[in-house]
Amino acid sequence: MQKLLLALCLVLGVAPSPLFARGASPYLPLQLEPELERQIEQVLILAGVPHLVRPIPAAVVIDALPRACRIDRALCESVRGFLERYTRELSVTHATLEGAVASGADRAVPNRHGLGSASAWEASARVQWQPFDHAIATLGALAYDGDVTPTGTLLSLGWSVAQLDIGWRDHWLSPFTDSAMLLSTEAATMPSITLSNYEPLTPLGIRFELFAARVSKADGIVDGSELTSGHPRIAGAHLSIEPVPGWSIGASRVMQYGGGSRDSSFKDFLKAFFDPAQNDNVLPGGATTEQFGNQVASITSRFVFPGPVPFAAYVEYAGEDTLSRENYLLGNAALSLGIDFPRLFEQFDLTYEVSDWQNAWYVHPLYAEGFANDGRVLGHWGGDRRQLGDAVGAQTHMVRLGWRPRFGGAFDFRYRTIENESYSSVSYDRGHDFALRYARPWRELSVGGEVFAGRDVDGESFSRVLAFVRYAPNAPSPPGLREVEADAVAERPRGAEIFMDAGANFSRVEIDLDRNLPTRTTSWAPALHVGLGARRAITERQDLGVRLELEQIDDDWLLGVRLVDYRFRLGRHLALSVFGGAARWALATPAYGVYVGAGAQWRDIVPDWDVSLDARYSPNIARDDLVPQDPAGGRASSYREVVGLALYLSRGF
Repeated sequence: MQKLLLALCLVLGVAPSPLFARGASPYLPLQLEPELERQIEQVLILAGVPHLVRPIPAAVVIDALPRACRIDRALCESVRGFLERYTRELSVTHATLEGAVASGADRAVPNRHGLGSASAWEASARVQWQPFDHAIATLGALAYDGDVTPTGTLLSLGWSVAQLDIGWRDHWLSPFTDSAMLLSTEAATMPSITLSNYEPLTPLGIRFELFAARVSKADGIVDGSELTSGHPRIAGAHLSIEPVPGWSIGASRVMQYGGGSRDSSFKDFLKAFFDPAQNDNVLPGGATTEQFGNQVASITSRFVFPGPVPFAAYVEYAGEDTLSRENYLLGNAALSLGIDFPRLFEQFDLTYEVSDWQNAWYVHPLYAEGFANDGRVLGHWGGDRRQLGDAVGAQTHMVRLGWRPRFGGAFDFRYRTIENESYSSVSYDRGHDFALRYARPWRELSVGGEVFAGRDVDGESFSRVLAFVRYAPNAPSPPGLREVEADAVAERPRGAEIFMDAGANFSRVEIDLDRNLPTRTTSWAPALHVGLGARRAITERQDLGVRLELEQIDDDWLLGVRLVDYRFRLGRHLALSVFGGAARWALATPAYGVYVGAGAQWRDIVPDWDVSLDARYSPNIARDDLVPQDPAGGRASSYREVVGLALYLSRGF
């Protein structure tokens, strides 16, 4: 019955009725069919669906199609044709074969399940059988030079509110398209057991994901005074809410533990999960061997801005440790920012993402191979752009431009760059790579080619030129330039605006360099304040948005990121606001901390101009002490507390 319902929904372009029971949903490919995966991202943004994790269930996209079709029917027809293969009882849902000519160094191709740039071929396929609504069996495999993994082979049982997946299911715990600090597809897929939901629970829009996985065999695992070998375990949890349409916020945790003779008892696992500061971090006196394992965590947010030029803005604030031995604070932090325009000038789309992290990511005193599976890091692809075991922070940038030309098919250009921090004992170059891909449908297939090349952080060049063919029945040509009817163009909802801020901040800093040194407090000092943000009305008087703020404090630049920017309008002119997020301070090494505050605003002093006064507070902004001028023999980090006021004008657009 559900198969017939989903097929009817695709034909008529309507969402399934909630009166029908919802069963299990298959998952869409992740980093296997980039042309179609990009179209799915576009559909979800146009529909105002702020997803935070992947792989994406097919049912989520089917539900989003009616809203997206009002804006871009050609795009919807392309995605609808792709999804038809998931509505049959038995079907081939994915098949790809590529051949390549490579030269230069062999380096990991970002997010490609462990694929190396020297591999001369890659093949993947999936066959799906859904005998009834609440059970799906998928047989899949991914192969390239030197490795074969049953990626996509899993049994899915359950309902839309609780689906159990057993097998080789990918996990991507981030709203970002090109990276994920906690878990991504940089490494080969691990066997796992996962419980999750794709239909949100309660009016808050609750989504969850719980999973346990097994890592490939690793050597050099510390157990007391001895070394052991075995399969470490990975366990993770994700919880998010979508309290208003178009905005989600979530939290994720991942634990690495066990392996060989190391403790992996469920009792100790729970202790470490609920009290990581005492059980899963470096203990007082530096006793690392008594730790239960390794943990990483993140807070993510995604905000979809509607209108003629819609976009999604998203943030990931992550920690590899706790801060100041407090379970609620993230230490050894990472901050990632992204913006995605699904359509520009009808033919183009654009994505930009930046990530920056401190030194402790993907290395650990208990695990010689670090936070990795089969030789590749489990998180951000930048973690593979350094020597094994080197605890060094880095910054990456990615820009992707898509073009749908008049003559058909689709071009995709992507550029990445990475720079490791200079305090490392290893001398690294800035790394670069670019990829240019073209694909177009041909009969029941999609054919194309790609050029991937670059220079790595060791100064070595690499290149890979490939041709591919994919199974793509019922998939029309990706939409290029098309005529859009006037009533199909999305209008900006009332109360939605983009704005810029400019003014001054007045700040005071308390500096705690080391426990053996007295703290120092600076005088109040004025400096520049600028900002850029977007907001939309969620009720008659309430607005919600995101914002970036840049301030000069104590002669260095501090970037504040408001994951939550809430405003309540008291009347025609007066409004009050509260906000919270993360801050990055560009010191000798980057410093990170939380960023909270409140303010008042007088709206429309003249049309489209507002004046605001904000108070903000950033406690425990932590910096790694890794440069020669830092205090020796004390703590590994120094801390700063910032208190400030900002007075500024805002111009809305």
